Amino acid sequence: MTRIEREGDTIRGEDWYGDDLQDSRFVGVTFVDVDLSEVTTAGAHLEDCTFRSCRLNSSTHVASAFVACTFEGANLFDTTWDGCKLTGSSFSRCTLRPMTVRGGQWLGVSLRGADLNRLDLSRLDLREADLSMAKLTDAVLRDTRLDHATVRQADLRSADLRGAGLAGVDLDTATLGSTRIDLAGAVLLAELRGTLVDVGGEA
Repeated sequence: MTRIEREGDTIRGEDWYGDDLQDSRFVGVTFVDVDLSEVTTAGAHLEDCTFRSCRLNSSTHVASAFVACTFEGANLFDTTWDGCKLTGSSFSRCTLRPMTVRGGQWLGVSLRGADLNRLDLSRLDLREADLSMAKLTDAVLRDTRLDHATVRQADLRSADLRGAGLAGVDLDTATLGSTRIDLAGAVLLAELRGTLVDVGGEA
């Protein structure tokens, strides 16, 4: 295990393949073209860090925090996020499939235009996330907290939204088709389209 504390540094072109970064702390660190393949970060804290053209494939993150971090052109193929906090982080031009996500808080995360097709994001906290133009066909979002998330032009065809929190979500701006929703989601969608729904069935 290598516990590291770094602040305000730029780390460029280094090979950290398979390193155990348990309980490490990085603040304001920029990683450029760093090989972080198969690293583990159990209990680590990373804040305001940038990962530019880095390889994080097959890395495992358990109960770690990546707060307000930026991932640009990073390879996260086969990455596992288990109970992690990614509040305020953003992903652009990243490889995100396949990826394993087990719960956690991704509040306000930007996944704009991301390819998330067929990923299982169930029970994830994605409140206030930016999912504009994201590809979410066949994605599993069961019991996911999507309250006030932005889904403009997101592709939700064949996605499973049963049990998802959808307060403040404008589903009418997303692409739907064979999308699975529960009664609450159906009522919300109908109301967005100007339909008065009487779930009580009274005359």
